[in-house]
Amino acid sequence: MVRALIAEGLLKTREVIDAMRKVPREFFVSPHMRQYAYNDTPLPTEYGQTISAPHG
Repeated sequence: MVRALIAEGLLKTREVIDAMRKVPREFFVSPHMRQYAYNDTPLPTEYGQTISAPHG
């Protein structure tokens, strides 16, 4: 996912790229949504909120 976002010109700064590579996105979504954690779309969390799409 990170490589694709870099290729599309959406990720540019080293700090953001490093953070996205280090922090597992699936930690922030509901267990039943973890298979979708690296899709470029917002996903629901367990607390009635959403995690933003990575490109956003």
